Amino acid sequence: MEGKLIERLEAAVARLEALSAAGVSSRGLPDSGVEVASDPSIVAFDDLMAQHVARVSDAAEKIGGQVLDVTKIIVEAFSVQKKLLIEIKQTEKPDMAGMAEFLKPLNEVITKANAITEGRRSDFLNHLKSAGDSLSALAWIAYTGKDCGMSMPIAHVEESWQSAEFYSNKVLVEFRNKDPNHVEWAKALKELYLPGLRDYVKSHYPLGPVWSASGKRASSAATKTPTTGAPAAPPPPPPASLCSSEPSQPSSSRPKQGMAAVFQEINTGNVTAGLKKVSTDMKTKNRTDRTGIVSAGEKETHSSSSSSSKARPPKLELQMGRKWVVEDQFGRKNLVIDDCDAKQSVYVFGCKDSVLQIQGKVNNITIDKCTKMGVVFKDVVAACEIVNCNGVEVQCQGFAPTISVDNTSGCQLYLSKDSLGASITTAKSSEINVLVPAAKSDGDWGEHALPQQYIHAFKDGHLETAPVSHSGG
Repeated sequence: MEGKLIERLEAAVARLEALSAAGVSSRGLPDSGVEVASDPSIVAFDDLMAQHVARVSDAAEKIGGQVLDVTKIIVEAFSVQKKLLIEIKQTEKPDMAGMAEFLKPLNEVITKANAITEGRRSDFLNHLKSAGDSLSALAWIAYTGKDCGMSMPIAHVEESWQSAEFYSNKVLVEFRNKDPNHVEWAKALKELYLPGLRDYVKSHYPLGPVWSASGKRASSAATKTPTTGAPAAPPPPPPASLCSSEPSQPSSSRPKQGMAAVFQEINTGNVTAGLKKVSTDMKTKNRTDRTGIVSAGEKETHSSSSSSSKARPPKLELQMGRKWVVEDQFGRKNLVIDDCDAKQSVYVFGCKDSVLQIQGKVNNITIDKCTKMGVVFKDVVAACEIVNCNGVEVQCQGFAPTISVDNTSGCQLYLSKDSLGASITTAKSSEINVLVPAAKSDGDWGEHALPQQYIHAFKDGHLETAPVSHSGG
């Protein structure tokens, strides 16, 4: 038995090395690269690839197609991270420009994975989305300290996987009774990050990468041109997928807007400056060029201007210390509210194709007029309300006494073991599915559809209502 296991691991390592050689461009290493490769942290990363990455690759080869293509990119990304870890042990800590250049190979692989999900819709979109979103976990290597705008490496890996888990759960639900290879791929992908990559970072880099104090200098893009000798233009800012500090910035520390700015303008004293005086002939009732008939052109202009005026800037802020407001967020997969308490409420309005994580207990959560929105929360004291939405996914990781769904089409509710006793109320809604964890830790999620059709009968002087049941025959 042990001999077969060793042979399988050796074959997996050989396959990973072949894929790496085919898809990853080498970055020249110093002569001491062989010694660094035997470092315990590098050896442990090899074990991570041989055990977890190889398992994902084995499952993908049985599926083939786009799933295999995106899995090869995962293999390539982990191979690039290994090369970066080796370089870190031989390189001094770079400045911001040098860091952007250093992380460029990893960002290119992540961009390649995200590009697969664009264009025409794929039958394996959930596979592609879960794989592409999961690769952001590899950005833990960009952590340079508490002021860099990122979460700690361990927390960053966990948060990145939470964004990808939405699509991974969809794969498990869709193929649990169809194809075990897809189920194995989804489970292997999760274990690659949790506990695989998380435990690796926890054991070797809990406070981020350790750069060499006496190593070579990191190459910077700000080199001189050979013709003029003048310094070349500085490199572009690092990509948002690796070095952006905006998602992780505490929302409460952002500058205040709204009425505070209005009162400041009033306090300047000259409130009426710039106003024009309206003469008698300028009044509407005295103008001859105005009639009661509105032309088609005027209607079109008015409708276009009114639609453009509805575009509002995105908002994520705490108002009056009591209410978190998340509004008009589009395509943001890494929204986080981490500084909250049980006396505060969360109101999510007008968001689309985004994911919000609420890391803490809050009093109430309301999701209103959102499309393709995902919300992950831990504990709620009162209720979680979903109103006027389309295609939303809500996951409770802790306890929720009440969940209400009103005037909503397409809603996936993921309940934890602690929230199985929640009271779920629906009204004017369709396509509502409740997913509950399996009895065993390694089991699949159980999906239960809530009825949307009812039979009403007048009996004994009153109406009796019962849900419509459908048989499998």
